[in-house]
Amino acid sequence: MKHIQPARRTENIKYAVRDIILVADQAKAAGKKLLYLNIGDPVPFGFQTPNFVTDAIIAAIKAGNTGYAPSPGTNAAVSAIRRDAEKRGIKNAQDIYVTTGGSEAIELAMTALLNAGDNLLVPCPGYPLYTAVLAKLEAEANPYYLDEENGWQVDVEDVKRRINSKTRGIVIINPNNPTGAVLQRKIAQQLVDLAIEHNLVVFSDEIYDKLLFDGQEHISLASLSKDVAAVTFNGLSKVYVGPGLRMGWGIVSGPENVVGDYYRAIQKLTRARLCAPHATMAAVPVALEGSDPHLPPMMEQLKRQRDITHEMLSEIPGISCVKPQGAFYAFPRLEYKGPETDEQWCARLIREKGVVTVPGSGFGQKPGTKHFRIVFLPNETILKEAYSNIREFMAGR
Repeated sequence: MKHIQPARRTENIKYAVRDIILVADQAKAAGKKLLYLNIGDPVPFGFQTPNFVTDAIIAAIKAGNTGYAPSPGTNAAVSAIRRDAEKRGIKNAQDIYVTTGGSEAIELAMTALLNAGDNLLVPCPGYPLYTAVLAKLEAEANPYYLDEENGWQVDVEDVKRRINSKTRGIVIINPNNPTGAVLQRKIAQQLVDLAIEHNLVVFSDEIYDKLLFDGQEHISLASLSKDVAAVTFNGLSKVYVGPGLRMGWGIVSGPENVVGDYYRAIQKLTRARLCAPHATMAAVPVALEGSDPHLPPMMEQLKRQRDITHEMLSEIPGISCVKPQGAFYAFPRLEYKGPETDEQWCARLIREKGVVTVPGSGFGQKPGTKHFRIVFLPNETILKEAYSNIREFMAGR
């Protein structure tokens, strides 16, 4: 047989969160002790999926719910998501589709909207899944930059300048991954108004919606106007500590005459891939309609770890760090000058000090700046050791 040539659409697909593991695996094989601050999965760090979630799934399996489910999701799951959307102020949900994780919900929504050559406004920094899917669809990322000097808020004027005839939508991640910023209400309203003015679909990624610090308010963007075309993404991965359960959903909202053809295109795609995990859908109603008893102790621990992260990193010469207001990430800035890239810095940090982080370039950043992403899910002892190692590393530059 001749050499099998892969499709060109795969050439530009990158995923920095996982790519750095190749360097970490090499260091581990060489005997290096590693401190992992790179993956946003709460489970390996001692956070447990709540019993009410796992019990519901086990009961569903025992009840025989292991065959195919309806493509949009079970009636119980879809109804619970609709009721939750209404509580959040999303009054005109036209369609709800349950997916194998929030990532599939995002990919289906993008696939149904974008043609080759179209572009999508994506935050920089932002979650790299969006740019990976854009590469697969042969569509373009149209980056808008978050304002580090303003707590990583969206710069609405920058967004305005980047809209062109090929722009089909805008991605807003709130709270943001990788910065931990929580979108302010005034800015959220401006973005919704802008989307309506320019006929853009709002992709509102709200997977960290209840992981908030310091009395922050979370706003569902689709709740700010009945006229905006929006797809709101959520799931059980982060708030309900179940990333491996692969349970997410999308809520398409807006006037029927605006979004009708669009959500019917999404429905075609959901039918083609059959269904999301049947038994796991049983956890959706108990999660969304419960009292979230696991959250207060979880948030108390995360707040302590957030505070340690901000304080210790801010004290290191050559590093500055905006205080995260949500999620479990920080996105510190490297202030040093010189030719070393943030990718090279992160790789050297692994090899010399065993601290695994993710280079900021994998999330997007303003040209000329260097960052790295920290996950502050590990316990206080591990975090303090890691930040002490980073301090020593920076002192030896």
